[in-house]
Amino acid sequence: MSGTLDKHYWNERYRTGDIGWDMGRVSPPLEAFINQYPHLNARILIPGGGNSYEAKYLWDKGFTDITVVDISDALVLNLKRKYRETGINFIAGDFFRHDGEYDLILEQTFLSAIDPALRERYAQKMHQLLWLNGRFVGVIFKKNFEQPGPPFGGSVKDYRRLFEPYFNFHIFAPCINSHPARQGNELFFSFRKREKIITSPRGHYFR
Repeated sequence: MSGTLDKHYWNERYRTGDIGWDMGRVSPPLEAFINQYPHLNARILIPGGGNSYEAKYLWDKGFTDITVVDISDALVLNLKRKYRETGINFIAGDFFRHDGEYDLILEQTFLSAIDPALRERYAQKMHQLLWLNGRFVGVIFKKNFEQPGPPFGGSVKDYRRLFEPYFNFHIFAPCINSHPARQGNELFFSFRKREKIITSPRGHYFR
């Protein structure tokens, strides 16, 4: 298994505080999205949720069905203790083995944490987990990094090629409200699940 999906790797990162991606607060672009998202009973998944600022923010805003999946069992144990008075469902496990049906999936640093070789599986899994007309919303890096990852970045072209077979693009644009440390380096996206599978010479395609 890739080190970027190994619980021991991530347990050690959290144990030593080697979590430079952690902003210590909900991501500003996702905060803005949550503030205008009206469906308080939506089934919401946050994969690779880390310290779960977005999950806690959702709960505080009145959302009632929130699931966080993270590979670090030590982190999840701490989160269950920290947020024991909430109804947030914290699951320790491999995202690619997770089953469920969701109306909304939020992406915040998870894609940048996994081996790029797994990105096709990631896109397929997101599509699989979403219910009819489900939404996939998040923030991703729009640059490649010089140092070995994680984090792993990507280009607009890379992401379009990855996601267009599975999702209708509603918003896919540079962030205008990123955290100052990430200003100019992020894309915000809001996609909807494509439903109908079309067989083409290049394989399956959704619309």
